[in-house]
Amino acid sequence: MADRNTLRTKAIWQITERLRDADDLVEAMAHSLEIIKDVLDCEAGSVWLLSKSTNRVCAVVNVGTDDITGFSVESGQGIVGSVAKSGESIIVEDTSTDTRFSKSVDEETGFVTKSIICVPLKNEYETIGCVEIINKRSGASYTAEDLALCEQMAALAAIAIEEKGFSFEPEQEKRVIISLRNVVKEFPSGDSVLRVLKGINLDVYENEFVVVLGESGCGKSTMMNIIGGMDFLTSGTLTVEGKDFSHPSDAELTDFRRNYVGFVFQAYNLMPNLTARENVQFIAEISPDPGDVDAAIAKVGLTERANNYPAQMSGGQQQRVSIARALAKNPKVIFADEPTAALDFQTSVEVLRVFENIVNSNGTTVMMITHNEEIAKMANRVVKLKGGTVASIRSNLHPLHADDLSW
Repeated sequence: MADRNTLRTKAIWQITERLRDADDLVEAMAHSLEIIKDVLDCEAGSVWLLSKSTNRVCAVVNVGTDDITGFSVESGQGIVGSVAKSGESIIVEDTSTDTRFSKSVDEETGFVTKSIICVPLKNEYETIGCVEIINKRSGASYTAEDLALCEQMAALAAIAIEEKGFSFEPEQEKRVIISLRNVVKEFPSGDSVLRVLKGINLDVYENEFVVVLGESGCGKSTMMNIIGGMDFLTSGTLTVEGKDFSHPSDAELTDFRRNYVGFVFQAYNLMPNLTARENVQFIAEISPDPGDVDAAIAKVGLTERANNYPAQMSGGQQQRVSIARALAKNPKVIFADEPTAALDFQTSVEVLRVFENIVNSNGTTVMMITHNEEIAKMANRVVKLKGGTVASIRSNLHPLHADDLSW
């Protein structure tokens, strides 16, 4: 008992520190959920916030395997809606017998919700949302101690939200263009196989900037390569614009890479014997519906350097040429794998400013892999991978501009 009490006391202390000192409150709530999930040994958790303008409760933070960020329910409907309206905590031991819960199995992911703790986020005056914790791994029942721990976390989050003047209004709902469901990727390793992706569930939306974080070896690049048609999944489903793209033919892959996506890598991969403009022109000429080459070069701020060769340009300028090259294809999605890793701070900001402009003015989706958590503050959503699974997904309710970053 003493060890358990010590663990819970330490958890509350850690949550208090994170929420009190947070520059990014949504990120701090995600860390707090991770702490609760680990202490209670549960499968998933979410923070939901109430929008007064729509009277809906929206999931803004998710930890665990089932991506529900951006999902919303009417206040008063379902478990989270009931808690948001009543301001009273709920324990549901068996969702299959609770009429407030619509379905215990997610039809797309197969995720089974068996039991729930849901507690309100309340400030001095009103309920502003709720915290939901799902499925004890052991199958045991939730205890009064479990409920008290969740209520403490919710109270601390509500205090932080009020003290920091945090406001919430949901983004306009965006269209899903790419979906991964239970995606597994294995590689041969001697007499066995190495499983790098262990069941990825993720949606990518139209016109969003999504950043993927995680330690080396967690599967970030593998996941992006599969989405971008550079590699194949072992099992699961990949859907692009509603079409099953899990096992594309060579012709379909060629068309997809040529017409739908653009790539920007840490290595600039420019052709050294071609000028900046010729590098961009080369890609435009093999694209069926290219954009204007000079407009793409102007978009990245290199009009005056268009006739320079790569060797005559700085690293940041070369990276901007590679972005212009991707833009010239008129892609729906641009995948960027550590595009600032080899650049200094000021040059990185210049490159990030270009990506920001692309999302805001072109309507293009950008998915960026990075080790730099500061860059995640620019994103609409932040996906964190850990050990081949999605550890958490959080919405950035107030994304920073590239010029506001510092590291």
